[in-house]
Amino acid sequence: MRSWLGRPLLWLLCVPLLAGGAVACGGGDQGDEAGPFRIGVMESVTGPGETYGTVAVQAKQMAVDEINASGGINGRPLELVVEDEKCNAQDAITAYHKLTDVDGVRIILGTSCSGAMLGAAPLAEEDGVVLFSGLATNPDIANAGDFIFRTAISDTQVGVDTGNVMWSDGIRRLATITETTDYAEGVRRTSVAQFELLGGEVVGAERYASDTTDFRTQLTKLVEAGPDALHVAAQSEFAGGTIVKQVREVGYGGPIYGEVVAAGTTALEIAGDAATGMKVVTADIDPQNARGAEVLSRFLERYGYITLPWYVGSAYDDVYIAAECLRRIDDDQDAAGFRDCLYEITWSGAIGEGYSFDGNGEVVGLTNIVAEVLPTGERTAENFGYRVLGPAPTN
Repeated sequence: MRSWLGRPLLWLLCVPLLAGGAVACGGGDQGDEAGPFRIGVMESVTGPGETYGTVAVQAKQMAVDEINASGGINGRPLELVVEDEKCNAQDAITAYHKLTDVDGVRIILGTSCSGAMLGAAPLAEEDGVVLFSGLATNPDIANAGDFIFRTAISDTQVGVDTGNVMWSDGIRRLATITETTDYAEGVRRTSVAQFELLGGEVVGAERYASDTTDFRTQLTKLVEAGPDALHVAAQSEFAGGTIVKQVREVGYGGPIYGEVVAAGTTALEIAGDAATGMKVVTADIDPQNARGAEVLSRFLERYGYITLPWYVGSAYDDVYIAAECLRRIDDDQDAAGFRDCLYEITWSGAIGEGYSFDGNGEVVGLTNIVAEVLPTGERTAENFGYRVLGPAPTN
């Protein structure tokens, strides 16, 4: 697998627009007198969500280039205006104001991080601006408003599935280590709730700030509590991989459970052999889904690496869904019409067949799987470092 450090950079994709940081990501020289459809993008291209925020921007740009090469939308090209939400609420609010007040967009694809989404969502709801995320998963987003949508599966389901997996594996005493972000806390809260509902006990819980790099003291405390398993909820791949590596270094030999971030390419590169056998509950692109396999193949060919493949597919699908709604309403300023289109649409794309959105803007028709990390010698760019064990068990 290609190292994350070898990834293409954002400025190779897009052209700077303004000193404030926005970039326009167009798709060639086509266009007409009406000009392009312009929509915003808010992703974490720096900060804890850098790895998956950047692949989300890249997947969106790949989709835009395809759409524009095929004639655009109603004969007009699609253009993205990208802002960095840096995986936190305050920077997301700044990015939101830049996109809406300066660039005048009314439809925004993003965010990467749940904290950023929860920070910007009240503003979007008040202003009647669509926020449409392929990555943010905190359960509270479901209640964020009528203009808030996501193809990301809520942590409510991730938590139920994770609790069921651990209980089915015979885990009865659990230790947790959690990054202090909305996403990671949401994963921990829902996973622990289901685990305790089934009869499990949490014997140790540690939290850490996003700038932490040495977790050994906290991990030693957790190991000394005598858990049957360790649950890791990380916002960044860097932290997730380092925790897995360091918990083995302090002598823990038991099972490790995690979520999608802990199984990213960068996280597994950092963890090395320490991650072998770790189980994660995540959404995954079905190998039988020809569209999904094709998207991942093109992404790998274009950019030379993949991390968190389902997020690549989710970001890619969001652009095509947006293009279809723009085709129907023919107006990138009609956020209410775009919202109504999302409520009505049923989609088949890279991440699934026949999915749609409920009355809260939550995606329905997608499910999680359980994956097990492979030994380092068996990890490839094609298998993303893990094997799929099947759907999460129900209890």
